[in-house]
Amino acid sequence: MAKKRPPRKKKVANSTRFPFLKFALIGLALFFVSFLALMQLVRMGALGKLPSEDELRSISHEQATLVLGNDGSFIGKLFAEDRTNIAFDDLPKHLIDALVSTEDARFFEHEGVDGRSYLRVFFRTLLGRDKSGGGGSTISQQIVKNLYGRQRHGPLTVPVNKMKEALVAQRLERVMSKNDVLVLYFNSVPFGENTYGIESAAQRYFSKPAKKLRVEEAAVLVGMLKANTTYNPRLNPERSKGRRDVVLGLMQERDHLSAKEADSLKALPLILRYSGGDALDLYGYFNAQVAKEARGILKKLAEKNGSTYDLEKDGLRIHTTLDPALQRAAQSSVRKHLATMQPKLDAELRQRKARTAWEKQRAAKGDPRWKSDEKRTREVYDHAGRKVEEMSYRDSLWNYHKLLNGAVLMMEPSSGAVRAWVGGNDHRYLPYDLVTARRQVASTIKPVVHAAAIERGLSPCDYLDNSRKTYAEYDDWAPDNFDRDTIEGEVALWYALAKSLNRPTVDLYFRTGVDTLRRTFEALGLPTKDVDKPAVSLGASSISLRELVRAYGAFAMRGQVVEPQLITKITDAQGKVLYHAKTARGKQAIAPHTAAAVTAMLQRAIDQGTGAALRSRFGITVPIAGKTGSSQDYSDAWFVAYTPGLVVGTWVGAFDPAVHFSSNLGTGTQLALPITGYVLKEMQNNSTLRRKYLLSFDLYAGEEIDLDCPARRESSAVERFINDLFGPRKDRGMEGIDTVKKDKNFFDRLFRKRD
Repeated sequence: MAKKRPPRKKKVANSTRFPFLKFALIGLALFFVSFLALMQLVRMGALGKLPSEDELRSISHEQATLVLGNDGSFIGKLFAEDRTNIAFDDLPKHLIDALVSTEDARFFEHEGVDGRSYLRVFFRTLLGRDKSGGGGSTISQQIVKNLYGRQRHGPLTVPVNKMKEALVAQRLERVMSKNDVLVLYFNSVPFGENTYGIESAAQRYFSKPAKKLRVEEAAVLVGMLKANTTYNPRLNPERSKGRRDVVLGLMQERDHLSAKEADSLKALPLILRYSGGDALDLYGYFNAQVAKEARGILKKLAEKNGSTYDLEKDGLRIHTTLDPALQRAAQSSVRKHLATMQPKLDAELRQRKARTAWEKQRAAKGDPRWKSDEKRTREVYDHAGRKVEEMSYRDSLWNYHKLLNGAVLMMEPSSGAVRAWVGGNDHRYLPYDLVTARRQVASTIKPVVHAAAIERGLSPCDYLDNSRKTYAEYDDWAPDNFDRDTIEGEVALWYALAKSLNRPTVDLYFRTGVDTLRRTFEALGLPTKDVDKPAVSLGASSISLRELVRAYGAFAMRGQVVEPQLITKITDAQGKVLYHAKTARGKQAIAPHTAAAVTAMLQRAIDQGTGAALRSRFGITVPIAGKTGSSQDYSDAWFVAYTPGLVVGTWVGAFDPAVHFSSNLGTGTQLALPITGYVLKEMQNNSTLRRKYLLSFDLYAGEEIDLDCPARRESSAVERFINDLFGPRKDRGMEGIDTVKKDKNFFDRLFRKRD
């Protein structure tokens, strides 16, 4: 009997796959529900408030305030973020084509979100792991990210932020046209180096407005949007060029360029005209003063009419008096001359072992960085330009401690318009402004003393005592002439000023009287603290270059003092005038005849006296007046020159007065005058600058100034008797430089230097 077969099991179809499919469908449904729930939470603002359509309509960007020279040229920015907004009409078509081709090919077809791009990202970038597939964000979504940033939401950070950007992008395109979206994008996108917006980027990398960008230049800037540091054309030119060529290729794919055009553009080298922060450093000190004054003006406007403006965010336009041509000439002259003089000072300091003495003083302060003295790569200022080298903390400090610094101020005396302002060597590394710093003024104060004497009734042909004297009532102070003039007797007042003689100037101080001196100092806007001390007549007083140039302006303008003016007008970003400076009005400080007399004597100083190098060395032939100054121990060197069209003041010295030349290389003639000489030579050779600023002294044509008298004369027996009977006790003179060296400790106590 055959065996009975066991019953066959029924075959169940898809018995192993059904649970997987079931779970997959359930998972997909849960994902979809979760996605919708998360989307609804994001839409409701549960994970962060979203900007409304009204808020999107009212979007306004911070933008930098622009500072403009007197010719309308761009000389600086004041900003929290370096941005200058642009209008759609100023966007060249090829710039828009480059952006759309690279960042959002279907920009003109979608409504803020491109579903196709998300599918591309999913299949090509995520599944296919093709990084060249790009991202899925549209231009509108990128705008939202740039404007509002991204928040942290733990493991949901990426999907939540993507949802936010998609929702807000759709809202954005409901309230803005495509053109407006493009403008918003180009004004907000970052280009690195704290630069925002296409206009600022075009100015920084190519020194031109965006509307003048060439196709290949536009491709460079659009290429930076992928990674603005990696593709920065200044830092990584090869990578930038490669990315530029990719953009040009995409433009060709989208039919914005022919193959021939794309190939020819790719063959071009990458050429920049970079004008970043370094380019604006030329105007750094001036712009800092402009910002200070502008804040004061805006504060007064707010108090007057309630209008409030943010200097760093509202895109104002500040029109200034500065002449970029003179500013460039002044800056280059400072660097050229100090680059020559610094090695000579370094040699003298080495000979005196000045660094050894300085290090002992510094070591006593207990700075831990001083003890370690570790060397590392540092960037420091050098007169030939910034340098990067391995140096220690001590080396870095000594580099700046021994450094000669130069300051130049140029002012138009009739209007007070500041035409050049060099406050030091480098505003980025040495921001302390030496135009406003008070230093020992030396012999540049002597014209003021002579002006006071003429106001009192003296004339250029009156004679002053040039004999050696000791002033017992001033602790046996015994000033001597700088050039050790041993000829006694008397000298004409004009000669004493032209040759900058000390002995007769002190005699003039006593003849003039303290009250007259004080009135003259006050009228010219100079500090009067030291006028009751005779050493003030030789410059033992601290005065700033700004104060001194303003005072000399009175000599150039028939005795009228005009306040220096930096700002002529402030407008908003649309050009509406917010502030317009009033025409400067001079204040009569000294009589026109006094100003004419001082000018005539200071012209002699240039033609025959201490400023003669201006003629012999630099070939300056135009009529000009001027005065040198060299303070005690050569710590401060000065030179001020002027015509009715311009006053040029120059100062040179180290931050620490203890750092100085020990030879006549530290005089005003050697250290300060050449800077002015280089500037005046450039102006004399430029017909435009010469006609504008190097004017003749015709305004004094009606003044009769008598200088037709001998420089010296012997005093009569009667005059010598009166002087011996009533004048200060004669004694053997002491050698000195614009002041005195006898009893130096007393002098330092009585007329101590002030910065």
